[in-house]
Amino acid sequence: MTPRILLIGKNGQVGSELAQLLPRLGEVTALGRQELDLSHVHDIRQAIQGVRPSLIVNAAAYTAVDRAEKEEALARAINADAPTVIAEEAKKIGAAVVHYSTDYVFDGTKRTPYTEDDPTNPISVYGRTKLAGEEAIRAAGIPHLIFRTAWVYATSGKNFLLTILRLAAERDELRIVSDQFGAPTSSREIAQATTRVLTARISDVDPVASLVDLAGTYNMTASGETTWHEFATTILEDCSQLPRDLPWFAAATGNRPLIVKRVIPITTADYPTPAHRPAYSVLSNARFAASFGFALPPWRSQLTSAIKA
Repeated sequence: MTPRILLIGKNGQVGSELAQLLPRLGEVTALGRQELDLSHVHDIRQAIQGVRPSLIVNAAAYTAVDRAEKEEALARAINADAPTVIAEEAKKIGAAVVHYSTDYVFDGTKRTPYTEDDPTNPISVYGRTKLAGEEAIRAAGIPHLIFRTAWVYATSGKNFLLTILRLAAERDELRIVSDQFGAPTSSREIAQATTRVLTARISDVDPVASLVDLAGTYNMTASGETTWHEFATTILEDCSQLPRDLPWFAAATGNRPLIVKRVIPITTADYPTPAHRPAYSVLSNARFAASFGFALPPWRSQLTSAIKA
């Protein structure tokens, strides 16, 4: 029997990639914000009961980190309450859940890559609500895969890559934080890795049982580490070689040339934001590699692949 899959968040950075890949695994019902408002509990229950999937992939999240400090109720509804309801409904129908979380569940005081077993201590509303969503799924006692990722970007949507290119077409000088460390991870690589994991594990006979042995929380990021400043300079170096008429690049720059001449490193203190960011949020992918037999490519090669697509 072909597995029935419910994808939530089909229009997001990761969700849009999953929408193209998951049909290889089974019959997919993909819902975006217009079809399913995650702030409405009744709608979530109704959608899951209507589809009755064997696998729910939740790629939706409230990711406006700074705005969440003022919109905590909405962030909590989407990042914490919605996963709670998803897990409850999954348990009722015997479904498994794949869910994405974040490096922001950590406070950034460590100076070596965080493992899945390190104590969490989020320092923002976004981080706290995402952690609450994780905890609800684990507490539900259902087969699940929680993938913690970080610094996600794509050639569409709203993200650091596109912001840097827009600003580089408007200004001759950029000031970028250089004392926060992480691993920029392409949404396409996240979706491809997820699909690879599921392809290897999902059984047509019993897709839920096939995930039980490896159920748990895994870090899933690019390997290596960098700073926002180095990431920005690398983006500009690589993108300066792209054809101006490449559709996503033209959209990002407003079809204007890159005029930036200087990218100046600054400290976090020089650029205060409503939400605190972890100074170091590099994640160890050792458990993921040991469990699934592969690792995501280094952040540098991911960027190269992403911008040339």
